[in-house]
Amino acid sequence: MLTPKEFRSLLQQRGTLVVDGALATELETKGLDLNHPLWSGKALRDNPTTIQVVHLDYYLAGADIAITSSYQTSTQGLKDHLSIDEKEAMDLVRKSVKLAQEARREAYETGKIEEGRKLLVAGSIGPYGAYLSDGSEYRGDYQRTVHEFQTFHRPRIAALVDQGADLLAIETMPSLPEIEAVIALLKSDFPTAIAWISCTLRDAEHLSDGTPMVDVLRLAAGSEQIVAFGVNCVPMRLCTAALQNLQACLVDLPAPSNAFPLLCYPNSGEIWDAETKTWRGERGAAENELATRVAYWRDAGARLIGGCCRAGPKDVAEIARALRDG
Repeated sequence: MLTPKEFRSLLQQRGTLVVDGALATELETKGLDLNHPLWSGKALRDNPTTIQVVHLDYYLAGADIAITSSYQTSTQGLKDHLSIDEKEAMDLVRKSVKLAQEARREAYETGKIEEGRKLLVAGSIGPYGAYLSDGSEYRGDYQRTVHEFQTFHRPRIAALVDQGADLLAIETMPSLPEIEAVIALLKSDFPTAIAWISCTLRDAEHLSDGTPMVDVLRLAAGSEQIVAFGVNCVPMRLCTAALQNLQACLVDLPAPSNAFPLLCYPNSGEIWDAETKTWRGERGAAENELATRVAYWRDAGARLIGGCCRAGPKDVAEIARALRDG
């Protein structure tokens, strides 16, 4: 696990880091059926080699950070849907890190990674709403106690940290109470872990549960373990407005919080139908607009930029080119 100082140093050296794109979309492209409550998590047991191939594709496309296939794989979800015990569930979560680490090794061995470029593995922590598998990660309308949230998240975080993830990606978070519980859990149980937090949105100024984004930004920037904050799995147009709002909020924070790194990895603009487990609608931007949008996001303070659902290696390569040439 990187230290906060090491992560800040890497950001300073690279300027902006490229996050990978959608895992599930690429697994489906390679022929996997993911219509299951565990989504891409089911492939951890059934098709792990394919997951590793996707990670490698993203590294070679220009991603600096691969996010593990553990978004949907809370240990509770694994036990519920695969009829396995806690140890087996923890082993599968650890496997998600191993696959990304092996892909990183393969990427270095190709000789295509420029000298000095450090590749990272981020352990994915999806919200409780992802476990519910009803789309509530885009609404934030579920309620649990702090103890219930922490009991749910603790085993997966432990497995990701134990296996040597470089940092944690606490992602697609829709509600303030869950974010507060996870930050407190990191402090009490995993004091050496670092993480970014990214959220889903109701609009450019509010979390999905209605919490003002500035409140979550202050919470994240006030934690020594949170190294970046932003949004993911939101449409590109909303991503731009949200970053501009967060950048304006940073000005009012005391130093060094007013230089807190922002991040974004939006989806394609299509809408997830939780009942049919399919995407509907049209992509929100033509491919030739992506470079322009990346420039907007960088100018609005984003220091980590990538793609989420429906974004593939081609999109990540375009993001990397735009950042390199911009």
